[in-house]
Amino acid sequence: MSYDRAITVFSPDGHLFQVEYAMEAVKRGSAVVGIRGANCVVLGVERKAVAQLQDPRTIRKIAKLDDHLTIAFAGFTADARVLIEKARIEAQSYRLTCEDAPSIEYMARFIAKTQQSYTQRGGVRPFGVSSMIAGFDSNQAPQLYLTDPGGTYSAWKANAIGGRNEKAVQEFLEKNWTAGLADTDALRLVVRALLEVVDSGAKNMEIAILRPGAAVSMIPEAELQSIITDIEREQEEAKKATQEAQSS
Repeated sequence: MSYDRAITVFSPDGHLFQVEYAMEAVKRGSAVVGIRGANCVVLGVERKAVAQLQDPRTIRKIAKLDDHLTIAFAGFTADARVLIEKARIEAQSYRLTCEDAPSIEYMARFIAKTQQSYTQRGGVRPFGVSSMIAGFDSNQAPQLYLTDPGGTYSAWKANAIGGRNEKAVQEFLEKNWTAGLADTDALRLVVRALLEVVDSGAKNMEIAILRPGAAVSMIPEAELQSIITDIEREQEEAKKATQEAQSS
């Protein structure tokens, strides 16, 4: 029996192959990095090369869910568009019903529930999308949540999804993330993490920073290029120092 043809049938060794294939689609997507700082959340995405005649402004991997929530995704853009639209409608419905903004945990749970519902009934396929949701809780503490095609969600201090070197970026974050990062340090760490998988240059990445009580801020390309130049200069100086120490 071809267990990978039916989404509702487990294989004898406990696999749902269509869900695993959806997770593989995420790995083939653009890299996304999220970091929680002391008073901010920073989201960074890899920007793939576009056709010469295409307007790059129409390709966005970071989107607004609600006034206080921002999402970044890796995987199929069309699937993400549908999932984000469902989440926006739910956020507005929550505001209308409860007369309050939905919490980030509520929205992460809703997105995960929607993704999970597409893994256990026939006639549909899983969403080929993993997402990072950034925002703040009721105490204005920064929060970062991750969802996957299987319908699970979890909170993180820092993580990376998608891209050809997902594991390498995750290991980089494990080594370099520290508690209480200032805004500028969190921003630099996201850039350094993205440089592990993208070619050097501000045109190859898009970064957003969220601060409590303020609208999401997209980092200008000129500022990004300045940060990248500083990082590359520091790396070059460290490499020279290492070589000089070894030669002596």
